[in-house]
Amino acid sequence: MNYINLYQQYKEQSLFGRYITLEHIEPLLLKYPTSVVGHSVLGKPIYQLRLGSGKTKIFMWSQMHGNESTTTKALFDFINFLHSNTSESETILKAFTFCLLPMLNPDGAELYTRENANKVDLNRDAQDLSQPESKVLRQVFETFQPDYCYNLHDQRTIFGVADSGIPATVSFLAPAYNESRDINEVRTKAMNVIVAMNETLQTLIPNQVGRFDDSFNINCVGDTFQFLKVPTILFEAGHFPNDYEREETRKYIFTALLSGIQYFYENDIVDNKIDDYLKIPQNKVVFYDFVYKNVKINYDGNEKIINFAAQYKEVLNKGKVTFEARIAQIDNLENYFGHNILDAQGETYIDNVANFPNIEQKADFYLGKNIKVVNGLIKN
Repeated sequence: MNYINLYQQYKEQSLFGRYITLEHIEPLLLKYPTSVVGHSVLGKPIYQLRLGSGKTKIFMWSQMHGNESTTTKALFDFINFLHSNTSESETILKAFTFCLLPMLNPDGAELYTRENANKVDLNRDAQDLSQPESKVLRQVFETFQPDYCYNLHDQRTIFGVADSGIPATVSFLAPAYNESRDINEVRTKAMNVIVAMNETLQTLIPNQVGRFDDSFNINCVGDTFQFLKVPTILFEAGHFPNDYEREETRKYIFTALLSGIQYFYENDIVDNKIDDYLKIPQNKVVFYDFVYKNVKINYDGNEKIINFAAQYKEVLNKGKVTFEARIAQIDNLENYFGHNILDAQGETYIDNVANFPNIEQKADFYLGKNIKVVNGLIKN
C-alpha cells in the first residue's frame, strides 16, 4: 500500500489544527450509524462507531486527554478510508470489527485541557472509575471484548528519540502489566504490531520513532487493559519540525494505524519480535522549542555569556489555540536541543522588564540593536 497517497486521498479536510471539539466531529459522526454510549460530566454525548464484520476485534479511543487531538484527526482519516468502498477497505472490513470512541473527553476537548470537567486525568482513573467517561470506556471494553486495544494520545514537543537530537514524531508503547514489567504472550502481541508499524514509519520518517517509558501504573488505562490480558498499544503523536499544528504528524499516525491493520491481516501475530521492539530508542526529555546561545547579559554589574531556552505554552483564545513562548530555562542546557536555535554571537540581551531572561517571562526581547525577538521568533 502507498500509505501517503491513501492519506492524501482520504484526509478529512474539515479537521485542522490543534483545537478539535465535539462540535467539529459531530457532523462527521452523524453521517454514519453511531450510538451514544454515555455522557461526559457536563452532559455531552460520547459517541461510539462500529465498523466491519470480521473476526478480529479492535477497540480504539482518542482524546481521553482533551488537548490531545492529533490522533482524533488521523482516526477520521482512517474512518474515511474504511468507507471508501475500495477493494482494500472491503477486505479490511471483512477481516476486522472496529469499535471506535473518537472523543472520550468532550468536556476537556472544549476547554482544551488534559483533564475532564472535574479536573480528573482519565488516564489515572482506570481503577477508581470515579468519572462518567472512565465508566463509559470500561463498559465498552467489557461489552465489546476486544482482541486488541489502541490507546491514542499526543505527546509534548519536549520529547526526542534518545540523545539523537531528533524529535520523537511518533512514539509507541506496549504497556507493562505488572511492577516487574515482565513480557508475557499478551504484551508480546502488542510489541509485534508496534515493530511492524515502526518498520513502515522508518521508510518515511527514519529515526523519528521512539519507545515510551514502560513504568507500571495500574491506574493507567493501558496498563489495566494489558493486565486484563488484552494486548494494548499506546500511540503518542509527537513533534515534526515546524509542525506545531500537527498536520504532518497526523499523516504518520494514519500510516501507523493502517500499516498495523495490514500487518494483522497478513500475519497470525505468532512471531516473537521482542528484540526488535526493544531496539526502538526510548523517548527522552531533551528538547525545548527555542534555544538561544551565546547571549551577553549584565549580571550584578558583570558581563556574562549565557544560554537560555523558551517553551511554547498552548493557550485557548477565542476558539483557537495560540502558542505563547515563555522563558523556561537559563543555562544548564547541556544535552538539550532546540527545535529552533539562535546563536546571538555575543549580542546583548535587552527587554522591557529587567534586561534579564527570567523564568516564565514572555520571550519578547532584543539581542543587540538589530535583532528583535517576538514570541520566541526573530521578527524581520
